[in-house]
Amino acid sequence: MRVQIEDLTLELIQGDITDLEVDAIVNAANQFLILGSGVAGAIRAKGGPSIQAECDRIGGTPVGTAVITGAGNLKARHVIHAVGPHMGEGDEERKLASAVRSSLALAVGHGLRSIAFPAISTGAFGYPMDACARVMLRVILDFATGEHGSVEKVIVCLYDERAYSIFADELTRQLSA
Repeated sequence: MRVQIEDLTLELIQGDITDLEVDAIVNAANQFLILGSGVAGAIRAKGGPSIQAECDRIGGTPVGTAVITGAGNLKARHVIHAVGPHMGEGDEERKLASAVRSSLALAVGHGLRSIAFPAISTGAFGYPMDACARVMLRVILDFATGEHGSVEKVIVCLYDERAYSIFADELTRQLSA
């Protein structure tokens, strides 16, 4: 599903985020920047040890923030490590929105043209997929209609059909509201 919002393209796709040729992919990170399982594990496996080495030098970042590293052997040029909330820790919606905004700000600050997000916090962190879609898409649509610098394309890459369907339904709802 692809929509044009002013001069920015928002695209929802189903697939493996580590295969995308974009300026940056977003890692659904933990605050210690340890590339464990899920998206982070796939990034570690395909990107090689240099990404974890850069994360180790950075040391960590609080929930709701993001940092940027190189992308090792990935097709992307950078990895933006966004730390979303664990479900149940409190203030999850604000923290998730902040992580997405922080990622977009890093993309603008580094002059990137394209960025791809996974469904942040919906794996091991237990955040509900429908709530994630609502928050992430609201932030991305606000970004698209505001000052978005160099960014021309935002992709949300969903791993399975269920996640894709939830995000597509939510995007349709938000665009018609």
